Amino acid sequence: MHPTLRAGLILGLSVAAWTFVMGFTGWYKNPSLLFLFWLVVPLQIGILVWALRGLAPVSGYGRQVWNGVSISLLASILIYWGSILFTTVVFPHYFQDIEALGRAMMAKQGLGAEQIEAAVKAGAAMQTPRASAMAGAIGTMVTGFLTSVVGAIWLRKK
Repeated sequence: MHPTLRAGLILGLSVAAWTFVMGFTGWYKNPSLLFLFWLVVPLQIGILVWALRGLAPVSGYGRQVWNGVSISLLASILIYWGSILFTTVVFPHYFQDIEALGRAMMAKQGLGAEQIEAAVKAGAAMQTPRASAMAGAIGTMVTGFLTSVVGAIWLRKK
């Protein structure tokens, strides 16, 4: 299997798996553990650096950026569909759980009912399976591009 394809599959499946770990453990419902979802960012950077290091002997700077973006593109497709599966089939009440958690956290911070409603209403557009999945896919692409642009400085054929 081509190294770029392999790395894209590993990255996409790893991020999707971590999402399901967050769901099955219920960590996404716990305000003190919710930050753990963001471990996908160092996970992606680590997988990209690993892949770019392996491709460095045969790839110059531009090719390495392309490799990293290609890996991230494949991964973002898997992440998108993993997120859709997560929020529509496996955890269909995910967005209601997140909204309830957000309301509780805002109330604990002392926000009034009007302020809480305004905040919930402002974030409602992103609280759909498609919007959430797209945000994950775009975040994967942006992180992949930035990691590749910087990583390719050192991880390339010289």
